[in-house]
Amino acid sequence: MTTSFFAAVLALWLCWLSMQVIKARRRHQIGYGDGGAEAKDLQLACSAQSNAVNYIPITLILLFLLEDNGGAGWLIVVIGLFFTAGRVIHGRGILADSLKGRILGMQLTFWPIIALAVLNLLYFLFG
Repeated sequence: MTTSFFAAVLALWLCWLSMQVIKARRRHQIGYGDGGAEAKDLQLACSAQSNAVNYIPITLILLFLLEDNGGAGWLIVVIGLFFTAGRVIHGRGILADSLKGRILGMQLTFWPIIALAVLNLLYFLFG
């Protein structure tokens, strides 16, 4: 099942982002929260992690549903690759405080979600 591959890769990505939060908290000796203005790197790490948590689950659900509905394997791979690339580019963009990376990453995140939503609706209506 192709979705399981993307779920595993994105789970590892989420763990890496979580480690960035833990490292920044240790560096600033902050037990919880984002540390305020003195800990911008911690704020960025928290933002990158929480943003990933917001988008990864629904996309994996939609990807699995498309696969389960009989969507073409190549299409599932292409959408999964674009989404995964978008999540990595966006996360790195946040951590680097790069607007360009964030914009490109969100474009590569939104388009796959929109495509998955539309394709799942089409399978539901006509499949």
